[in-house]
Amino acid sequence: MTQNPLTGVVLDEGYEVTITEICRACGGSTEWVIELVQEGVLEPADEQEDEWRFSAVSLQRARAAMRLQQDLGVNLAGIALALDMMDELDRLRARLQRLDPDHPA
Repeated sequence: MTQNPLTGVVLDEGYEVTITEICRACGGSTEWVIELVQEGVLEPADEQEDEWRFSAVSLQRARAAMRLQQDLGVNLAGIALALDMMDELDRLRARLQRLDPDHPA
Protein backbone atom coordinates (compact mmCIF):
# COMPACT_ATOMS: atom_id res chain seq x y z
CA MET A 1 0.00 0.00 0.00
CA THR A 2 1.45 3.34 -1.03
CA GLN A 3 1.20 6.15 1.49
CA ASN A 4 1.26 9.77 0.48
CA PRO A 5 2.93 12.08 2.97
CA LEU A 6 0.79 14.85 4.38
CA THR A 7 1.93 18.35 3.60
CA GLY A 8 0.73 21.63 4.96
CA VAL A 9 1.52 24.85 6.67
CA VAL A 10 0.72 25.59 10.29
CA LEU A 11 -0.50 29.15 10.64
CA ASP A 12 -0.62 31.29 13.73
CA GLU A 13 -4.19 32.31 14.57
CA GLY A 14 -3.14 35.95 14.23
CA TYR A 15 -1.81 35.37 10.71
CA GLU A 16 -3.76 37.09 7.94
CA VAL A 17 -3.94 36.34 4.23
CA THR A 18 -5.18 38.29 1.25
CA ILE A 19 -7.96 37.27 -1.10
CA THR A 20 -5.28 36.41 -3.68
CA GLU A 21 -3.54 34.09 -1.23
CA ILE A 22 -6.83 32.34 -0.43
CA CYS A 23 -7.49 31.88 -4.14
CA ARG A 24 -4.03 30.43 -4.66
CA ALA A 25 -4.28 28.09 -1.65
CA CYS A 26 -7.73 26.80 -2.62
CA GLY A 27 -7.54 26.91 -6.40
CA GLY A 28 -10.59 29.15 -6.46
CA SER A 29 -11.34 32.43 -8.18
CA THR A 30 -11.75 35.86 -6.64
CA GLU A 31 -15.46 35.65 -7.49
CA TRP A 32 -15.72 32.37 -5.59
CA VAL A 33 -14.18 33.94 -2.47
CA ILE A 34 -16.53 36.92 -2.79
CA GLU A 35 -19.46 34.49 -2.95
CA LEU A 36 -18.18 32.77 0.21
CA VAL A 37 -18.12 36.14 1.97
CA GLN A 38 -21.63 36.97 0.74
CA GLU A 39 -22.88 33.58 1.97
CA GLY A 40 -21.27 34.16 5.39
CA VAL A 41 -18.74 31.35 5.06
CA LEU A 42 -15.80 33.77 5.33
CA GLU A 43 -15.51 37.02 7.23
CA PRO A 44 -12.93 39.53 6.01
CA ALA A 45 -11.14 41.65 8.58
CA ASP A 46 -11.55 44.80 6.46
CA GLU A 47 -14.67 46.51 5.20
CA GLN A 48 -13.45 47.43 1.72
CA GLU A 49 -13.21 44.56 -0.74
CA ASP A 50 -9.94 45.73 -2.27
CA GLU A 51 -8.32 45.63 1.20
CA TRP A 52 -9.82 42.36 2.46
CA ARG A 53 -7.61 40.32 4.74
CA PHE A 54 -8.65 37.00 6.20
CA SER A 55 -7.62 35.07 9.30
CA ALA A 56 -5.91 31.68 9.25
CA VAL A 57 -9.28 30.23 10.32
CA SER A 58 -10.87 31.72 7.19
CA LEU A 59 -8.19 30.08 5.08
CA GLN A 60 -9.00 26.71 6.67
CA ARG A 61 -12.72 27.28 6.08
CA ALA A 62 -12.10 28.23 2.44
CA ARG A 63 -10.11 25.05 1.87
CA ALA A 64 -12.84 22.98 3.50
CA ALA A 65 -15.43 24.79 1.36
CA MET A 66 -13.52 23.92 -1.79
CA ARG A 67 -13.33 20.25 -0.77
CA LEU A 68 -17.07 20.16 -0.05
CA GLN A 69 -17.81 21.75 -3.40
CA GLN A 70 -15.43 19.65 -5.49
CA ASP A 71 -15.72 16.29 -3.76
CA LEU A 72 -19.41 16.31 -2.82
CA GLY A 73 -20.94 18.89 -5.13
CA VAL A 74 -22.30 20.94 -2.22
CA ASN A 75 -23.64 24.39 -3.14
CA LEU A 76 -22.66 27.57 -1.27
CA ALA A 77 -25.65 27.54 1.10
CA GLY A 78 -24.92 23.90 1.92
CA ILE A 79 -21.25 24.70 2.48
CA ALA A 80 -22.17 27.46 4.95
CA LEU A 81 -24.50 25.11 6.83
CA ALA A 82 -22.03 22.21 6.84
CA LEU A 83 -19.14 24.35 8.09
CA ASP A 84 -21.28 25.92 10.82
CA MET A 85 -22.39 22.46 11.94
CA MET A 86 -18.79 21.20 11.93
CA ASP A 87 -17.74 24.20 14.06
CA GLU A 88 -20.58 23.52 16.51
CA LEU A 89 -19.61 19.86 16.71
CA ASP A 90 -16.01 20.86 17.53
CA ARG A 91 -17.26 23.24 20.27
CA LEU A 92 -19.48 20.54 21.75
CA ARG A 93 -16.66 18.00 21.71
CA ALA A 94 -14.34 20.47 23.46
CA ARG A 95 -17.02 21.18 26.07
CA LEU A 96 -17.63 17.49 26.64
CA GLN A 97 -13.90 16.92 27.02
CA ARG A 98 -13.72 19.67 29.67
CA LEU A 99 -16.69 18.22 31.56
CA ASP A 100 -15.60 14.59 31.25
CA PRO A 101 -11.86 14.27 30.55
CA ASP A 102 -12.13 10.47 30.42
CA HIS A 103 -14.68 10.56 27.59
CA PRO A 104 -13.11 9.91 24.17
CA ALA A 105 -13.56 12.99 21.99
